[in-house]
Amino acid sequence: MDSLHDLGGKQGFSRVKFPSEPHDETWEPLIRALSAWALRNHIYNMDEFRHAIERMAPRYYISAPYFERHLTAVATLMVEKGLTTAEELEELAGGDFPLSAPIGPGRIAAPAQSFAIGETVRVKNEYVPGHFRMPGYIRGKTGTVVSISPPYPYPDAAAHNMQTTMEPTYDVRFRARDLWPDSCDDAMNHVGVFQSYLEKVEPA
Repeated sequence: MDSLHDLGGKQGFSRVKFPSEPHDETWEPLIRALSAWALRNHIYNMDEFRHAIERMAPRYYISAPYFERHLTAVATLMVEKGLTTAEELEELAGGDFPLSAPIGPGRIAAPAQSFAIGETVRVKNEYVPGHFRMPGYIRGKTGTVVSISPPYPYPDAAAHNMQTTMEPTYDVRFRARDLWPDSCDDAMNHVGVFQSYLEKVEPA
């Protein structure tokens, strides 16, 4: 889904500011521990977790600190999995407890082509309503396969708790000037792209 979380390659956000004082929040390790417990016990998977963050209201997402986004995702998934309710969370919080928007449709992987190292490929120009792991700035762009990873669960299905297949990601090398014409140095960018997101480029 195209939402505010996909900030990669976007301009205008200036430099990252680091805090001048040590950061010492006692609740942040608890959120990490709770999420690790839920993953270890197969209450949800990493793609479901990522998609719960993507489903946050845009205004809330952009203003929330890193671990508050994690808290929102964990709480949302706990409600959706029936382990608690929004009312119970609001009672514990003593007021409003924002959760992510309801989950939409996912998709299973279509039969996909395989690719070889050195092959020229194009990222499919797709717009998906559910979760997917394709940065918007490479959509429709052409690059070269330089390596291949072991298979992982297909995220478009896994994030929606659907039966999923395993497929590799390809390390695709793009020319920066093909991604951001006249707005970048002459460099190369490498992106891990799932097999189903790619298509062959036929020789001219």
